Amino acid sequence: MDSLKMPEKWLTIDQIADHLQVSKEKIYKLCQRGKMPASKLGGQWRFKIGQVDEWLLEQQKKKKGKH
Repeated sequence: MDSLKMPEKWLTIDQIADHLQVSKEKIYKLCQRGKMPASKLGGQWRFKIGQVDEWLLEQQKKKKGKH
């Protein structure tokens, strides 16, 4: 039997900052510069954890390629 995949929840800036263990200010700066995957809903940033984790892995790969 196929297992159903639950839709991914949207996280707040507090939750994503906690997940990444960085400050909210750092997250705000990345979002405002368009460098981090996020959506602004009702004036507040929201994040899909899977997209953010994928983005972070890509950032790590880019840095490794530069050394």
